[in-house]
Amino acid sequence: MDIVSFVASQLGIDEKQAAGGIGMIFSAAKEKLESGDFSQLADAVPGIQGLMDDAPSPEEEGGGGLLGTLGGLASKFGLEDLGKLANLAAGFKKLGLDASMITKFLPKILEWLQSSGGSAVKAILEKALK
Repeated sequence: MDIVSFVASQLGIDEKQAAGGIGMIFSAAKEKLESGDFSQLADAVPGIQGLMDDAPSPEEEGGGGLLGTLGGLASKFGLEDLGKLANLAAGFKKLGLDASMITKFLPKILEWLQSSGGSAVKAILEKALK
């Protein structure tokens, strides 16, 4: 089972929502990882670039609302992690998902990575999410 189908079935959401959330999480991880680490992750997740390209961006015109604004302000004041969390929350809102779903996505993505890519690949994503 691919990662999108796995997350969608585990969380009871549709595949478009799952793909968007997964893409946003991997995009956030890519920003924190060295290119070699991200390459290993990308090798383990077929279609990862497409998921990231298709994920909603809270910075898009008219997107994000208050959460997107808070994310931008937090980043300007040196609170990058808080800003990234607010941007993720804004993106999840665009998908019709509550921000609390972020915490449900992460364990399911890690579970899938463990089963399909092994402990080393799972550890790469865990490192990026800390």
